[in-house]
Amino acid sequence: MFIGLRGVDKTKTCAKYARYHRKKGFRPALVCADTFKFDAFVRLNKAAKDEVPVYASLVCFGFSLLMSMDTHDWSTFCAGNPWDKPYAYTLRIMYRYYKRRLGLEKHLLSRLGPCTSSKVDDEKIRLHTTIMESMTDEAFKTKVKRDTEMELKERIRNDYHIPYRLRFSNFPETQKPCKPPNNQPEAMLSNLSRTFSRHNCRFRRQQCRCYKPPKSLPPPPPPPALPKPPKKPQSFTFHDATWEDPYSWMSKLEDKVAMRHMDIYMEQEEKYTEAVLADTDRIQTKLQSEMASRLSFELSTPPLRWGPWLYYRRVEEGKQYPVLCRRLASLHEEFISHKSPATGFDYTSGKRIEQKLLDYNQEAERFGGYAYEEMSEISPDHKFLAYTMYDKDNDYFKLCVRNLNSGALCSKPHADRVSNIAWAKNGQALLYVVTDQKKRPCRIYCSTIGSTDEDVLLHEEFEGNVHVNIRHTKDFHFVTVNTFSTTFSKVFLINAADPFSGLALVWEHNAPAHCIIEHHQGFLYLFTNASNDGGTVDHHYLLRSPVHFSSCQRIWETVFINDPELIIEDVDFCKKHLSLIVKEMQSFKICVVDLPLKTERVPVHLRDIKPRYLPLPKHVSQIFPGTNYDFNSPTMRFTISSLVMPDAVVDYDLLNGKWNIVQQQNMLHERTRVLYGTANSTESPNIPSGTRTVSFDTEDTTAENDNLWNDLTEFYACDYHEVSSHDGAMVPLSIVYSRAQKEENQKPGLLHVHGAYGEMLDKRWRSELKSLLDRGWVLAYADVRGGGGKGKKWHQDGRGAKKLNSIKDYIQCAKYLVENNIVEENKLAGWGYSAGGLVVASAINHCPDLFQAAVLKVPFLDPTHTLIYPILPLTAEDYEEFGYPGDINDFHAIREYSPYDNIPKDVLYPAVLVTSSFNTRFGVWEAAKWVARVRDNTFNDPERPVLLNLTTDIVEENRFLQTKESALEIAFLIKMMES
Repeated sequence: MFIGLRGVDKTKTCAKYARYHRKKGFRPALVCADTFKFDAFVRLNKAAKDEVPVYASLVCFGFSLLMSMDTHDWSTFCAGNPWDKPYAYTLRIMYRYYKRRLGLEKHLLSRLGPCTSSKVDDEKIRLHTTIMESMTDEAFKTKVKRDTEMELKERIRNDYHIPYRLRFSNFPETQKPCKPPNNQPEAMLSNLSRTFSRHNCRFRRQQCRCYKPPKSLPPPPPPPALPKPPKKPQSFTFHDATWEDPYSWMSKLEDKVAMRHMDIYMEQEEKYTEAVLADTDRIQTKLQSEMASRLSFELSTPPLRWGPWLYYRRVEEGKQYPVLCRRLASLHEEFISHKSPATGFDYTSGKRIEQKLLDYNQEAERFGGYAYEEMSEISPDHKFLAYTMYDKDNDYFKLCVRNLNSGALCSKPHADRVSNIAWAKNGQALLYVVTDQKKRPCRIYCSTIGSTDEDVLLHEEFEGNVHVNIRHTKDFHFVTVNTFSTTFSKVFLINAADPFSGLALVWEHNAPAHCIIEHHQGFLYLFTNASNDGGTVDHHYLLRSPVHFSSCQRIWETVFINDPELIIEDVDFCKKHLSLIVKEMQSFKICVVDLPLKTERVPVHLRDIKPRYLPLPKHVSQIFPGTNYDFNSPTMRFTISSLVMPDAVVDYDLLNGKWNIVQQQNMLHERTRVLYGTANSTESPNIPSGTRTVSFDTEDTTAENDNLWNDLTEFYACDYHEVSSHDGAMVPLSIVYSRAQKEENQKPGLLHVHGAYGEMLDKRWRSELKSLLDRGWVLAYADVRGGGGKGKKWHQDGRGAKKLNSIKDYIQCAKYLVENNIVEENKLAGWGYSAGGLVVASAINHCPDLFQAAVLKVPFLDPTHTLIYPILPLTAEDYEEFGYPGDINDFHAIREYSPYDNIPKDVLYPAVLVTSSFNTRFGVWEAAKWVARVRDNTFNDPERPVLLNLTTDIVEENRFLQTKESALEIAFLIKMMES
């Protein structure tokens, strides 16, 4: 008895009817028609309760599965068999796979007839294939009718091939059908041709009987209207130039009417951005989920040992801001997570081993809901904590001192507008620097802790262009005072044991220069990049001089002879060692020299004293020295950055060569090696867990096993190139891409740049960009002039009147990517932050057709107006970097590279997303003016929108809001590349 089913309404009734007849002695079976939906088919199987066999069609192109299989796979295919569990499982997998792969609302079915004999016989197998009458994919029907049989076979093989893991393979031998004859393809195509012919006739007849006119689709929503801020032209004249700015009113913060217009305009921009990116909500959610899953959940900084204490910060559950804590290192040799023992209580010893020093959640209540700390210093006797907190209402940093024994705030000092702090007298006195109303650090005060006396003014700079900075030496013997302006640099010393004894001048230079002084066993060491003996110096170098110098004028002697192939990037001191971060042929290394030096005569070649090199991973992009407060400890901490590895915080023991990764985000969970200060490693049974030993007698600084570093070079490749700029300068270009996507032809790319202030381009691993790498994107980083990629001269050649070099370097790097097929043409995007946004925007003005899209984060877009009429305070460093408008040559250079003043007219601009905030150094009005003017001057293409997005407050630290912002930016880039 066969019960035919063509609907879904009587599923349970039919199944119940079949089970009833089975009990009466009959052998019923349920047979589903081609149009029977799969979900009802599953319900029918459940209703049958495995008591009644069920026959059904295979889901979604069962015939394509057969045609795409090789001959040896036919034996694993099951056709026309009664329902059993392996068959049901595989059928469900096929259903999910094709529903996701094809996206059809009505899935195509094919029914296979049973074997003509109960005995398995290769010669008697026949294949009957039918296609569901309600097939909706009209394009596919057309192809089926017009294509030849061989073309059809090849298309199905290529387009609808099902993975091997989804094929039928787990059936008993008695249920496996036979193999087809050797002429399987010819016989199959012959049967298929006859089947198509019969079906097409039947399909046309039923189509006439059951024809229903298609429903008309709703009209697409109209494109969002462009925001149009009011124009209020205002003329400006400076030197020999006159220009008009229709949007200058946006920067008039004191004009209440202008600010009301600004609020309305910002609201329009926000709605416009939401409307344009509304179709990316789904991918934004997916991207944010990806990025959030990569965030480190170990919300604690690695412990820093200083004297008897371990200092660290951790985030308590449900709290927004961290807590500063410490523990005695003597109680536990290894750091213990704050989760065990709970709340810092050691149940074994019965002692509380954690002390909360400062809860920043409570500080947020004191400072208007925000807790943003600029600096903090523990006193050398570990009794006091001095820190500065941002007061949002008054826009300055406020000094606070807390007693660590009682946890209470000290009565004094309480100072506003504090920019620097330094301890003296072994923690009994605190020196701090106060700024004026223009935020210029100019006065040094000394406050005696516990005293009721007024704070004493130690030094004041009255000239408006002179800035003051202080810091203590690592041994706390001296406090150094740096004063500098656009014309000179000076360094003074204050005896920390007697801060009221006055300032002693120890070094001066007739030009601005970077300089740091340290004290070590009777010598002062000066690390500077000042020009030497009247000549220019491209990199930093190290000088030394005795502390007690007898003659009137102090003499400084060079420690290491200048070596162009071994450049010193940074230095750090401890009691018995000097560590140097060096760069050799664009490769970073860390080397160690014993102190005092083995030779009394200096200068010496660094290679001659045979420094010891520390192990590093491959592709190191930058090395940052840690705080390393403990001057007496031989252990030094460094942060190692790489384009293909998450940042690793590493402790190196300079005495015995042992090193330990104390913290590193783990992107590969199966390779976890880092847990709160110890790394689980068993490479050598003679070495304690978490430590490795390196031979100090070799210059090979690469670790033997890259997996120790959570290195991702197995999945992502990193290449380095040198690009010739317009004047022949060779610009370093770093490229990262996925090894799995290397052979893809259509590869979009994202080109990063900064190029300002002599700063190194941020080439660290960024977990949010992994979403682009895994989608086949190429990430490129251009070390253009103006940055710190090649030393001081490299910086000077890209600042001030030479700022245009930075822009031309960036353009040449972009062209290099396209011309060498590293990035597909019309698939290149730019990315710039702050001053890097200026470079990208200017490059777009010069070559708008070179870029498909760009992301500008809090960019500097109107240097002309900002430098001539500053609204927010600017420093001398800002004018050195971008030019002095008072100098006519600098003024014309500013006008030439200014993104706002050089927007081309009547061109097709790339899609641009500008993000800004009211709390950035470059106000939101710059971004708003630039966006409005771009829309005025260029063609409006809905496929290439220019968007303005306001971000969260920069002083608010919320990692999940940052992932939301990053997801929006990446979704914008993906959409623009697919348009």
